[in-house]
Amino acid sequence: MAETMSMRGVSVSAALPSLPFVAPTRTTIASKRCPSYTTSAAGGGNWILGFDFGGSSSKPISNIGSSSRSRIRRCEAVESQKSSIYGTTSTVYQGVYGPWTVDRSDVREVILYRAGLVITSTSFIAAALAAFLPNESGKFPFISTALQQNLDLFYLLGTGGLGLSLYLIHIYVTEIKRTLQALWALGVVGSLATYIWLARPAGESLVRYAVGNPTVVWFVGPVFAALTGLVFKEGLCYGKLEAGILTFVIPSILIGHLTGLMDDGVKLSLLGIWMALFVIFAGRKFSQPVKDDIGDKSVFIFNALSEEEKKALLQRLEQQKLSQNVE
Repeated sequence: MAETMSMRGVSVSAALPSLPFVAPTRTTIASKRCPSYTTSAAGGGNWILGFDFGGSSSKPISNIGSSSRSRIRRCEAVESQKSSIYGTTSTVYQGVYGPWTVDRSDVREVILYRAGLVITSTSFIAAALAAFLPNESGKFPFISTALQQNLDLFYLLGTGGLGLSLYLIHIYVTEIKRTLQALWALGVVGSLATYIWLARPAGESLVRYAVGNPTVVWFVGPVFAALTGLVFKEGLCYGKLEAGILTFVIPSILIGHLTGLMDDGVKLSLLGIWMALFVIFAGRKFSQPVKDDIGDKSVFIFNALSEEEKKALLQRLEQQKLSQNVE
């Protein structure tokens, strides 16, 4: 799955055509005595993914000796382990279409993506908690009252956080990403329409009205369908058990509520499972290296190239493969 689907932010993909692709040149980290590669404009060539399209005399990374490449890979592994999860590194990762590195903009987008997931999970848990608390919760009845009075606010925050994550999600297949975003937008429109024309005239909040009127799932459901698609992608790409279980729990509750085939006890049990798994899911995102959420950056750079540049790059890659086979 890692070969067909990963993550990449919309803003980065859109900005790629304007980025200057420059030659990777060899440098040495003096304190660690470990050879690495960084980008440099030296040579004046038009470099794209390690290949010179403008007559530069510098050599791409792929042309270095096999012994040097082996040493570099070993050093990169050591440096990667020593680096902070959210720090940029000089490590060069070999992608399908050429080498790439993690820069500050990548880190910023990944953090925002994960922050959106935290906002979504926190808001959902706060709203769902109201279902487990009586109207008067022991010595602190104001907790239940506060939750009940702010259900729509939690829904708004959670939907907004999900929208942020879907905007920044990195997926190779653009059509899949656009589908998830379209589902989210459809659900937002449906939620707004339900609130304006159904819930508010009835004197109820959107969330309470949806709980009491199962058919509202048709209008708000697309938001949760988009969420299901996101956790499915996370579970499939990274092998996360909690995400895989959420892929079944979320639609099960919605379908059970819509059809009336699921009693309140079962729905509450599944809701509790959803809450627990959501905490684990959002929390574990921050234990992943940034590069995992970026995916193969070279694919997004390649997709942003013009048709002529794509054709030229593929020809260079084919020539490189042939030369390696001859050697």
